Amino acid sequence: MKMNRRDFLKTSFATAAASALPNVIPASALGLDGTVAPSERVVLGAIGIGGRGTYVLGCFLEEADVQFVAIAEVKAARRQAVKERADAKYGNTNCATYRDLRELLARPDIDAVLIATGPNWHALASVTAAKAGKDVYCEKPCAKTILDSLSLAEAFHRTGRVFQAGTQRRSLPNFQFAVELARSGKLGKLTTLHAHPMGLKAVTSGWPEPDPEPSKEEDDWNLYLGPAAWRPFNKALFSRAGSFEKGGGFVGGPGGGGCLEWGSHCVDQCQWANDADKTVPVEYWPQDGQLHARYANGVKLVMRNEGWLPSIGSCPVRFEGETGWPTPTRPAIRTSPATPATSRSSWTASSPTTRRRTSSSATRKPTVFAVKPCANRGAFNGHYGRITNHVLQITRT
Repeated sequence: MKMNRRDFLKTSFATAAASALPNVIPASALGLDGTVAPSERVVLGAIGIGGRGTYVLGCFLEEADVQFVAIAEVKAARRQAVKERADAKYGNTNCATYRDLRELLARPDIDAVLIATGPNWHALASVTAAKAGKDVYCEKPCAKTILDSLSLAEAFHRTGRVFQAGTQRRSLPNFQFAVELARSGKLGKLTTLHAHPMGLKAVTSGWPEPDPEPSKEEDDWNLYLGPAAWRPFNKALFSRAGSFEKGGGFVGGPGGGGCLEWGSHCVDQCQWANDADKTVPVEYWPQDGQLHARYANGVKLVMRNEGWLPSIGSCPVRFEGETGWPTPTRPAIRTSPATPATSRSSWTASSPTTRRRTSSSATRKPTVFAVKPCANRGAFNGHYGRITNHVLQITRT
């Protein structure tokens, strides 16, 4: 095609005029107007989103620097529910759905994953994610066995990825305050830690009568079991919440709970209060229907089966020192006038920086301190450890 001089000049002038116009770039692309630039966002996928996972995912979706892009879930109805929620959040239809977690982990654009499957999948899914180059937030418990735990630690040390367990109570101010009392000497010498892991009984999920198995695309039973002991498909077992294996084999206790699963709440807090995260008890023995243990520093751990501290929330703990004890609950802290069975006066903390003297009596009622954020002083999210300008207000109730 030939172009004469007049046409060439017309085309050149039009092109120059167009290039002189300002380019309009959305503020969101630059991280303006309260948004986070795409290059600074964490691209997140999720694996196994049921009741607990739905709640935790909601916490992630509230964060401006998180971009949720994909769900891997063995149940089609749950996949669709998560997709609809994400698409409504972002005003598009971009959330991808997968049945197999390996397909999600193969995506190079995903930075991190939320894992909220049944506990039988926690360690294996986390290790697989680390090998795929993803950072991981995984719900409790981290693993089922000591070997799984060691494999989990080795995988993240070797790959250099970030792993965070969903030990949310370590990020809650009332639990932090109780641990500070135990570790700072305000209770005197720490003597005994009490944990109530919702029962110590261990059972199996049995061998239920087989039901007609749905298609893989609807409900993938085999992938649901994963590393759990195989069982024929059973609709009730498939939908049952709270069973430790979430699909077959060892179960922590009737309807869930037990030392292995719920111990990741209360025993973890006892480890924390004793400043013992890098060690474990050195001695264990059964006593009066309880499991007792002793750390190398002489502090005793008592894991109870039943009959202690009713109506104060799930997985209660108590940290006993020579001069007093706190019992953190949600959303309060109970403290003693004195350690039970002693008659000495004691110090009881009434704020992070003040304390008051109390007379002691084994029959005197515990003091209860409510813990809440001060109004208009920032937000607190206990799910992945973000505390923004958070100020505690502790009042006697």
